[in-house]
Amino acid sequence: MKKIITVSTNEKTVKVVENSCMNFKSFFHAEFLGTTEAAINFINYELPEIKVLDFTSEGIDCDEIIDSIHKDSWLHYGGIIAVCKDRAQVRQLEERKDGNILASLTQEDFSQNFERLLRILYKNQHFLYTRGMQDTLGGREKGTFICGNDPMDLRFYTNFLVSYLYNTNRISNEDRAILQMTLMELLMNAVEHGNLNISYEEKNEWLKNGGDIFSLIKKRSSEPKYANRKIHISYLIKEAASAFRIEDDGDGFDWRNAVDNTDNLEENGRGISITKQFVQKLAYNEKGNQVTFSIKNSKNVVNAIPSIMDGFDAIEYKNKEVICRQDEESNDLFFIVQGRFAVYVNGTLSSILTPADIFIGEMAFLLNDRRTATVVAVGNCKLIRLSKTAFLALIRKNPHYGIFLSKMLAQRLALQAQYSYIFQQKMQEMQTMIKPAT
Repeated sequence: MKKIITVSTNEKTVKVVENSCMNFKSFFHAEFLGTTEAAINFINYELPEIKVLDFTSEGIDCDEIIDSIHKDSWLHYGGIIAVCKDRAQVRQLEERKDGNILASLTQEDFSQNFERLLRILYKNQHFLYTRGMQDTLGGREKGTFICGNDPMDLRFYTNFLVSYLYNTNRISNEDRAILQMTLMELLMNAVEHGNLNISYEEKNEWLKNGGDIFSLIKKRSSEPKYANRKIHISYLIKEAASAFRIEDDGDGFDWRNAVDNTDNLEENGRGISITKQFVQKLAYNEKGNQVTFSIKNSKNVVNAIPSIMDGFDAIEYKNKEVICRQDEESNDLFFIVQGRFAVYVNGTLSSILTPADIFIGEMAFLLNDRRTATVVAVGNCKLIRLSKTAFLALIRKNPHYGIFLSKMLAQRLALQAQYSYIFQQKMQEMQTMIKPAT
């Protein structure tokens, strides 16, 4: 069951969350907190997947809560849904381009859309709390999001997808910002110039007269001709690369001019030019209502070092250098900063560890036991070595790290059980196939 923490003293916000969660009570569990300190403590200890922060509440400093999450990379799970005082505050939060914020909504929009957002999360629940846990079965994931022309929907799906790729160590923090910008630029093009047929001239005239693009989109979307048009966002995530396709229901637009004009610095039309510099294989279909592109996934990406380890130096290991040996007496814990590590049990390669696995040697560390495997660096690598005394001192000061480690190990055991079951099923199938006829 996924926890939703709601930090609010606003009865309207609390009621919306209560009623919405009742429709998903087997999957979402709501917790309500009314102070900044209580919220930060809860987030540190419980690591909730979804955080609803209500900026309309008196006496709650939502910015302080967001800052506390920013300071600690291990708290970057799920995402934040912000309830704002007005549309000006919505724009302020959106301008932050904060990857942890899934959606910024006014009180009215929150009341109308929160249950819908929960439904999206429920349908895509594998996107929640996944960092370091899904180096799994086949490494291939695909799906499609279908949404209307509301920019809020576009931002939600964009943040949802980008956060997932970041939290599963497929993109770096820098790539995260680039991919977020790329998706939003292409999606807004699909809405404005595709589904809603808003020309550059019309948009410029609207903006010059004091309007904003969101009001223009809302006005055009209400017209019967455009009201039912959809945006289709498809993704294919593989081990080495991730591919994306954005398709609208419009009549297409003149994409060739925008793609070819790499020097375009005008407000309108520069999005495609900028995007082209950052992604691979950007291509439109002939009609101009479908665009595809891909990005390379990071390999052996550098882990974000949690704040409690800031005072420790990363140790460099060269290719084939031994980190620890099977049966030796040692209970040091290694935090993986960068690289890959081969794990040998009784001389046989058992697995490969990457930054997604976060730690090396946690079993000997926790059980005061001998090493159960020999670990060898593959290529140039970096680790932070923590003695038990040092790590326990850190845990005493920051207990939520101990809880995180426990959750991580529990999820690994659950995955191992899943692997074992699948392996047994495959073995039974093979035995059936090779069993001699009687």
